[in-house]
Amino acid sequence: MQIAIVVFDRFTALDAVGPYETLGRLPGSETVFVAERRGPVRTDTGNLAVTADRTLAEVPHPDIVVVAGGPGQTPQMENEVLLDWLRTADATSTWTTSVCTGSLLLAGAGLLRGRRATSHWLAVGHLESFGAVPTAERVVTDGKYVTAAGVSAGIDMGLTLLGRIAGDEHAQGVQLAVEYDPQPPYDSGSPRKAPAHLVERFRSRSRFALS
Repeated sequence: MQIAIVVFDRFTALDAVGPYETLGRLPGSETVFVAERRGPVRTDTGNLAVTADRTLAEVPHPDIVVVAGGPGQTPQMENEVLLDWLRTADATSTWTTSVCTGSLLLAGAGLLRGRRATSHWLAVGHLESFGAVPTAERVVTDGKYVTAAGVSAGIDMGLTLLGRIAGDEHAQGVQLAVEYDPQPPYDSGSPRKAPAHLVERFRSRSRFALS
């Protein structure tokens, strides 16, 4: 089983690394980072990069597609090379997934029309303009499409899908192996829980601010 993690300039590192650390532990699987060109691909911080092992053209039919998000997602919405690849890969994939604003790329490719999906809390409302049904859940499964909310939710998505493919016990074993046992020092990881002034500060600065 081939797992293709799609990255692009200014993607968010954890969007890709979370699924890599979970789905990448699927028995008999091959995980590859893919981009329009081979070589290092910089994250949104600029001081970290992952290496794209293959070009998009070299991985036309992966079994699992994982699309990262991040600030670089916005210009990719007009990248027909990437959008065409997503349509082609989706035609034969077993699972098509995303983390954070990667779901907007799936939606922009026309793959989420009429389907429930999620994204980063600042961006989830924009899914509706592409015909998707925005859902403020951490992980949403609709048929073969699995979308995760912002950044850290990619770990949850990876474990969810791992359980569907390899069984609950295997997924639980991976969770134990990576010691994924969240005990955050603050309970502000959602706009429903965070202080209102912080939520408004992030909304006002967001590239997804609704006019």
